Amino acid sequence: MFKKILIANRGEIACRVIKTARRMGIQTVAVHSDADGDALHTLMADERVAIGPAPSAESYLVIERIVQACKDTGAEAVHPGYGFLSENKAFQIALSEAGIAFIGPEARAIEAMGDKIESKKLAKDAGVNTVPGYMGVIKDPDEAVRIAEDIGFPVMIKASAGGGGKGMRVAHDADSAREGFLSATNEARSSFADDRVFIEKFVEQPRHIEIQVLSDGSHCIHLGERECSIQRRHQKVIEEAPSPFLTPEVRAEMGAQAVALAKAVDYKSAGTVEFIVDAHQNFYFLEMNTRLQVEHPVTEMITGQDLVEWMIRIAAGEPLTLAQDDVRFRGWAVESRIYAEDPFRNFMPSIGRLTRFVAPDEEDGLIRVDTGVMEGGEISMYYDPMVAKLIAWGGTRDLAIRHMRRALDAFYIRGVSHNIPFLASVMGKDRFVRGDLTTGFIAEEYPDGFHLRDLPPEDPTILVTVAACVHRKNVERDARISGQMPGHEKTVRGDWVVRLGDTNHPVTVTPMDEGFRVVVDDEPMVVRTNWRLGQSLFRCEINGHPECVQIDREGVGYRLFHAGATDRAVVMTPLAAGFAALMPKKQPPDLSKYLLSPMPGLLVSLAVEAGQDVKAGEPLAVVEAMKMENVLKAERDGTVGTLRAQPGDNLSVDQVILEFA
Repeated sequence: MFKKILIANRGEIACRVIKTARRMGIQTVAVHSDADGDALHTLMADERVAIGPAPSAESYLVIERIVQACKDTGAEAVHPGYGFLSENKAFQIALSEAGIAFIGPEARAIEAMGDKIESKKLAKDAGVNTVPGYMGVIKDPDEAVRIAEDIGFPVMIKASAGGGGKGMRVAHDADSAREGFLSATNEARSSFADDRVFIEKFVEQPRHIEIQVLSDGSHCIHLGERECSIQRRHQKVIEEAPSPFLTPEVRAEMGAQAVALAKAVDYKSAGTVEFIVDAHQNFYFLEMNTRLQVEHPVTEMITGQDLVEWMIRIAAGEPLTLAQDDVRFRGWAVESRIYAEDPFRNFMPSIGRLTRFVAPDEEDGLIRVDTGVMEGGEISMYYDPMVAKLIAWGGTRDLAIRHMRRALDAFYIRGVSHNIPFLASVMGKDRFVRGDLTTGFIAEEYPDGFHLRDLPPEDPTILVTVAACVHRKNVERDARISGQMPGHEKTVRGDWVVRLGDTNHPVTVTPMDEGFRVVVDDEPMVVRTNWRLGQSLFRCEINGHPECVQIDREGVGYRLFHAGATDRAVVMTPLAAGFAALMPKKQPPDLSKYLLSPMPGLLVSLAVEAGQDVKAGEPLAVVEAMKMENVLKAERDGTVGTLRAQPGDNLSVDQVILEFA
């Protein structure tokens, strides 16, 4: 067994590998860019090595620096995590030539499966179902349109070297095929230095289901499937295992084909074979990822197997001692990817410092949190904006979803925007609870983006009750420290009006042992809690039901977070509430005459000039963030007035790009 390994990655996956290595008694080396000098993975590892400036192309993607870091520290092996160099054939070869083990497959498998065009040919030869399409290199937009028309719309345009949703477009007609070809090739060139794309038939009502395989080079098994259909921009958001859709017979056939493909390329490590599955459970090979998947924890939760440990053991030459019949599936696991992004602004990335970061308590076998950040850390513009992965297990799918909702309520993040409201909304959708999933779920359930109205219906009595209890505690404290009523704080009157949003709710709060009795709109509520002033999470039982509400003091009011929703509560005397109802409301400023940058990023191009007339839907500008191109389009007809930014400018969020006449 290795004595020391280097993790050629950052963030949550680096921390996750370190945890397993530590449990196995293996020392670890972390590498880091200048931007990650104080990152969590560098603090967890036994050693750390700086490898270059913040941009990944100058640090995490520089093979020579990783190899040198191994030589300098005596690391015998490298775990690449996912992304970066994890599927780079040249990296595996460079390590091998230096006498350093690669904790992953050999170069042949990486090369064969890393090229989506070649991998589909190999899959077909191995007897794996494949999607109809054109696997040759496409030279220009006109050829892309001709091929798409021959296959039949809709089609999927994909980067051959792609991954993570980059370089991927769906085209429903000739115009979108032409535009999609150009965008896909640009993104592919920027992200992978390889602008080749191919076209295949787009399977309608598709599910994205993948099979986890394990192989030591001679013995290969599968560990069941993961349902990964909840995607946004082809990026997975919520995953679960097993799938609520597959029958045991289809599961066995998919597993057999995945194993056959792994054997065809002499696969040696953990890997994932991805399939697209239609409404009739017909399945087609999509791609094989020759690395650890982001969503691997759900498989670990239902099988009890540590995939990272198996990768390390196989790379060290140990045989895979697990037979197919030894694999047992227990219960259900759901994973939510928590990103630093604003779901109310079309999920634009959010960068900044985590002023508060309190993850839910990990409960053995029930709740797991994989993260690479900590309070005070920074979400950088240079890397993927993932904050954490939250995994919940239950004996049934319904229980797993229930545990996930409770854990989302308890995830306290401040300083950056995050997508927890959106995740809570998905968990509350009847269609999700039924397991009626497709890769179009988000587009279909949120056709005009995510809005407050998409949040699950909220019982206002919960937030009103919590606000009243918190206010009662604050009033008692003020009475005690002011000396007005020493020793008699409990006699402070608790007859108030709680204004939640635009609605007033009369309340009465009476202290009782281990909590309060609260009457809200004439409805009695018994609150059991040991909450103390200053705590951010109000954990309690309300009429016997467990609840967790996040609380921020905000001036004279309280900002409350629950089930993804955010509301401001102000607790007043009845007289003050009467006066407050007479106050005029402040109107928001009119920003419709401006095109604002919805995220921090690079202004790649402007498609218009001053004085130009534009129609609704016409492209105005392209902003790049996290290596993703975002086309900003006109919301209505108008005339361009003044250009306030130029291509090449680094934009901040809400910076004015242009002003309409």
